[in-house]
Amino acid sequence: MALARFKDLVLDALDAQRAGTFWAQALHLDWHAQDNGEGWLSGPTPEHTIWINQVPEPITVKNRVHFDVYANRLAELEALGATIVEPYPNWTVLTDPEGILFCAYLRDELPPDRLHGLVVDSADPAAAATWWAGVFDAPVDVHDEGWATVEKVPGMPILTMDFNAVPEPKAVKNRVHWDVTVAHLEPLLDAGATLLRPQGGDIEWHVLADPHGNEFCAFTD
Repeated sequence: MALARFKDLVLDALDAQRAGTFWAQALHLDWHAQDNGEGWLSGPTPEHTIWINQVPEPITVKNRVHFDVYANRLAELEALGATIVEPYPNWTVLTDPEGILFCAYLRDELPPDRLHGLVVDSADPAAAATWWAGVFDAPVDVHDEGWATVEKVPGMPILTMDFNAVPEPKAVKNRVHWDVTVAHLEPLLDAGATLLRPQGGDIEWHVLADPHGNEFCAFTD
């Protein structure tokens, strides 16, 4: 039984307007600006929503959570403000205008959903993927090469959550995180999540971290 349901994604940015405009064009979603400078991207379902939050903290380390996206040509992403960092045989690492790393996979024919995957750096990919697979009641595949994949997450408009092995420990708050919806918070805490900030005051959700320190927000039904 699932402990939570996928709700949406959240991206922190120094300039939410700039980041929102870029990702709306890159992912073919609609950008909705708010009066406070923040906003959100919308798509065909509520689960396609990506909130863009404005934060004061500059990027000081490589982001540990990134997007894998589909594109026709790298030049199109560069024209939107992306910068090529390093090409690989099957994908290319770029940064968005904020300096957030992401990977682009080129296709002649693009699928309806341009966001292919969510990738999370981890010291223990198998354990992290297995934990989230249990939360979502989804299949997990631990690969011999040292990375792990959670697939077919109910309601998630993304094909995979991939957990990659990295040597460096987590040092700062993730600039990309995901939100979930829960009937009750206790099962997540019993499973090993940590409550960082309870619902109340100026927030209508609970801020938690998984057993590996990845922040996420839980909204109660």
